Amino acid sequence: MPKQKVRKNTDYTINPASRTPVKVKAGPSSAIYVSAMLGLMLIGLVWLIVFYLVATPTSLGADGKALYWMYSLGAWNFLIGFGFMVVGLLMTMRWR
Repeated sequence: MPKQKVRKNTDYTINPASRTPVKVKAGPSSAIYVSAMLGLMLIGLVWLIVFYLVATPTSLGADGKALYWMYSLGAWNFLIGFGFMVVGLLMTMRWR
């Protein structure tokens, strides 16, 4: 019976040099970045609170006259408020 030919096993091995971790040489985020991030999240929260308390026609007897421009936006206020908060939360991914 003939002997099998021996294959080299190097076809599927990963180069160990490519698996070494790389250190990021970036410092911590600036105070302006952190304050902008937190500010956007708070602006979104305040936007929704103001819409619920002042701009809706049944809240506190305001009839939507106190902030008519916000009342006229209607359901778009939810998109605006949550949009500010989502942008602030997306900024947390780059925070160091």
